[in-house]
Amino acid sequence: MSTTQTREKVSLTPKPPHNRVQRRKPSEWVLLAVAVIAGIAIFAPFGLIILNAFKSTQDYSSNGPLSWPTSFSVDAFVNYLGRVNFGQAFWNSVIISLLVAAIAVVLSLMSAYPLGVGRVKANGIVLAVLLVATMLPHEALIYPLFYGAQATGTFNTVWSVIIVFSVLQAAYGTYLLASVMGAIPKELIEAAQLDGASRWQILWKVLVPILRPSLAVLVVFFFIWTWNEFYIPVVLLADQSSQTIPIALATLRGQHNIDITVLNAGSLLSLLPTLVFFLLFQRTLVRGVAAGAVK
Repeated sequence: MSTTQTREKVSLTPKPPHNRVQRRKPSEWVLLAVAVIAGIAIFAPFGLIILNAFKSTQDYSSNGPLSWPTSFSVDAFVNYLGRVNFGQAFWNSVIISLLVAAIAVVLSLMSAYPLGVGRVKANGIVLAVLLVATMLPHEALIYPLFYGAQATGTFNTVWSVIIVFSVLQAAYGTYLLASVMGAIPKELIEAAQLDGASRWQILWKVLVPILRPSLAVLVVFFFIWTWNEFYIPVVLLADQSSQTIPIALATLRGQHNIDITVLNAGSLLSLLPTLVFFLLFQRTLVRGVAAGAVK
């Protein structure tokens, strides 16, 4: 047998796998334990809501909130849907949250363009003012918002909340997008200008594709934040036909005796839409956060 054939035969012989066992460091085990404990602590309230939503009132009164249901019952959901106009509140919340997310992102993009790329004097001061505006408590804004809604005829309509939250969310979005735009290389914009691109074309054909991950993050955040808002909507939406899900859930306490199982069933139904929305856009959200971190 020739030397070449011997080498081929040896090379074709499978090599035994190396048993490489990677041992974790003590610090990694500690971090893993902390992460598991934090995950359990975060999930615990949601687990209690789910657990108590499927209990009967007698079961909850006899065994308490931490016990396993003796039998899974949907009576709490039936009672909640019978007391609250959930369909109307759900539709109002969806319309308000979607419109606010869309309008606020467009306003943020249009406002951040001259601040982040253009030559606006004292743009740092403007961004600082916008950042401070996002920190103002809603209690400080409720009186002018209330009288402004009455003066414009939008009181007790969803448009009062849509306008208010579109502006409030756009303040934060403008600050964020202007900071991201300021980090974009100016050579890219100058190259587009040399190619004859107008300012409008630079915005939509050059900047928007780069900012798409950040815009997706803002859409998800604006939707969830608006969905969970309570204080301003409860003042501006006094009519039951225009109320959102958080308001409907709160009025359940005021109009009836507090039934914990019904309250848990309503809380679970109010959480499901935001949970589904978050799961649908989870990959987009992770990509957007990662892209922002890399930039």
